[in-house]
Amino acid sequence: MRSMWSGYVSFGLVTIPVRLYAATEDARAPLREVHTCGARIRHRRYCEREAREAPQDEIRRGWEAPDGHVVILDAADLEHLPLPTRKTIDVLGLVPVDGLDPITFSRAYYAGASEPAGQRPYALLVTTLDRLGRAAVAKVTIRTRERLAILWPRHGVLVVQTLLWSEEVREPEGLASSSPVAGQELELASLFLDQLAGVDIGQLHDEYATALEQLITAKTAGRELPAAAEPEPAVDLMAALERSIRDARRD
Repeated sequence: MRSMWSGYVSFGLVTIPVRLYAATEDARAPLREVHTCGARIRHRRYCEREAREAPQDEIRRGWEAPDGHVVILDAADLEHLPLPTRKTIDVLGLVPVDGLDPITFSRAYYAGASEPAGQRPYALLVTTLDRLGRAAVAKVTIRTRERLAILWPRHGVLVVQTLLWSEEVREPEGLASSSPVAGQELELASLFLDQLAGVDIGQLHDEYATALEQLITAKTAGRELPAAAEPEPAVDLMAALERSIRDARRD
């Protein structure tokens, strides 16, 4: 695994040198952008003022003021942002794991002790969080962005899970249903959901690659795949619930 951040986890007067590693990856089959003739599409960086293609070593970040003036920032500038979280994940407090809102979850990273002296305090923090059943709240700066994060144990390893800030989460205005729910419908729906068997999420797999392979095979052979059937909304809700319960019991 390749480290993409190095710094420290700090709680109280205890400081642990760590490195962060991406905990997830995209397992989907890559599709390239191509022209209708099959040739690859190339995206080029183009300078509007000089009317020419700009090489990578001439590209910087910039902030545009209201008057149109652009402040240019290079990598060295961004490395010197006056943020204490640029190199330190400072534990601010603890929260119950079951009190976290999953909609705020962003990216997950594994944190590993980067020096022999950090192994013992690292193990202590992981074991203590596991024992308490809590997650530690902290802030961390990754790729010039400061993020809220939680630290929690998984399989003996410390996970740094970045979160969205509250202002980044949109409220679902106008989406909640105003339709009343009848008592008998609620009882039947509860009975059906209670009948469903448990699901082992670890045994579920993304079928995108298989479906993509079938599509490519069909296109190569000059044939079309049949369209997937779309479910029809239930006209009689009570009848649909009763049939769902019978089917669940039969399975």
